[in-house]
Amino acid sequence: TATARGFVRISRAALAAVRRKQTPKGDPLEIARIAGIGAAKRTSEWIPLCHPLQLTHIDVTVRLCQTGVEIASRVTAKAQTGVEMEALVAVSAAALTVYDMCKALDPAMEITDIYLVEKIGGKSGVYRRPVRPTQKNVRRPARPVK
Repeated sequence: TATARGFVRISRAALAAVRRKQTPKGDPLEIARIAGIGAAKRTSEWIPLCHPLQLTHIDVTVRLCQTGVEIASRVTAKAQTGVEMEALVAVSAAALTVYDMCKALDPAMEITDIYLVEKIGGKSGVYRRPVRPTQKNVRRPARPVK
């Protein structure tokens, strides 16, 4: 099992359009979720030398917060290797999809903070990202936007 996160920083005006469901290409949050799931399944096509794996579960969540879109993925497989690349690819594809669907509203969006949160299994065993509150690139969870 592996968990990854990422963030897309978006302007207030573009966020308001997403919230009102008034984006030119449709609902970027749901399409990004689906893109992340699809990308996780095809990770071996994205990353050279990455093994194709039979995944048993993929969960991608995409949610609005005050300054952008938070993305998280959790991927599981019954294999002798880890699935961290699948989790990271899911987040990356979802972030790129948000960008694609909102670029007409805000071409200055930033895709940031894509990282592995946790990995359990595979040759190297367990990894949990250490929490370093003073580290600049580690964000505290944002409050959801209503």
